[in-house]
Amino acid sequence: MADVTGPRVVLVLNSGSSSLKYAAFDIARAEARAIVDGQVDAGDGAAAFAAIDAALAEAGVPAPVAVGHRIVHGGPKLVRHCVVDDAVIRELDEAEPFAPLHVPAALALLRAATARYPDAVQVACFDTAFYADMPDIARTLPIPRAMWAEGIHRYGFHGLSCESVVHQLGEDVPGRLVVAHLGNGASVTAVRDGRSIDTSMGLTPTGGVMMGSRTGDIDPGVLIHLMRTRGCGADAIEAIVDRDAGMRGVSGLSGDMRVLHAAPGEDAALAIAMFCRSVAKQIAGMMTALGGADAIVFTGGIGEHDADVRRRICADLAWAGVVLPGEGAGGSQHGCVVRVCPSDEEAQIARHVKVLIPAARDAA
Repeated sequence: MADVTGPRVVLVLNSGSSSLKYAAFDIARAEARAIVDGQVDAGDGAAAFAAIDAALAEAGVPAPVAVGHRIVHGGPKLVRHCVVDDAVIRELDEAEPFAPLHVPAALALLRAATARYPDAVQVACFDTAFYADMPDIARTLPIPRAMWAEGIHRYGFHGLSCESVVHQLGEDVPGRLVVAHLGNGASVTAVRDGRSIDTSMGLTPTGGVMMGSRTGDIDPGVLIHLMRTRGCGADAIEAIVDRDAGMRGVSGLSGDMRVLHAAPGEDAALAIAMFCRSVAKQIAGMMTALGGADAIVFTGGIGEHDADVRRRICADLAWAGVVLPGEGAGGSQHGCVVRVCPSDEEAQIARHVKVLIPAARDAA
């Protein structure tokens, strides 16, 4: 059927620590279709938007009717995708202590996009939203109960990536699914009937699996020891657990899996082995939460592209009947099938924006 309405463009912005991924989608179609996408340097906001506008113009894309933003952490009150208004901005300001590395940058991008596209609806899509309804046994941290009211609990991250996997599987989504999002940041999520019931990351994106430069779960006594013996304050501890640890710390070389694969020496090999074992242990934990698993989906830069890492992780899970593509079920009557899916966060954001735009129009 011909498209008689013309394109309704949603610009999606997915910011990282130093880069900004963007994509424009035509939401006039039944399934949001990417028209143009790319990546720009996030350091200079004006230059970034100039480059984005130039790419849109070259592709003949009209001005966006909405801009969708990936927000890593919205704090305890912003756990649903929503249209941005003054109240949302205030809540994001208050959420800064939960993610000081992410929230200020997200706010700056929101304000810049609002100024650049004053007629477009701004929509915030939260990585934590997919986990908002996790059961208390997964959501609650083992801390004094009085702290719960302060919003200190398990939030989970990479939610938009997990949502995109569930969407791609469609009617084939199994009842017991484990999603392993493996990149520089990595997490493992248990999904029952399309809904998250547990995940490896906690209050912040530092917890769970050992990562490129983050510790993942670590004995908190290590941090207390560093505070007592080295006088480390919050900034020093943050630098250790977020930027100097993980595979970078163990290898003494890099947190980039591609570099480690090519590097000689035992330390690089140990870093890779520890990463794979860490992921396998988390997957096994999610199998416990699910009562088994029908499928494991690998996604993210490492999960999608590194067959050797997938093989190592699955070898550690052979006891659970994990079946790599092309292999039989072995001794397991019902093997846990392994699949690979791309992490399509931008398309998932566009889908959420498409749903929220009518609500914004009705509220106007």
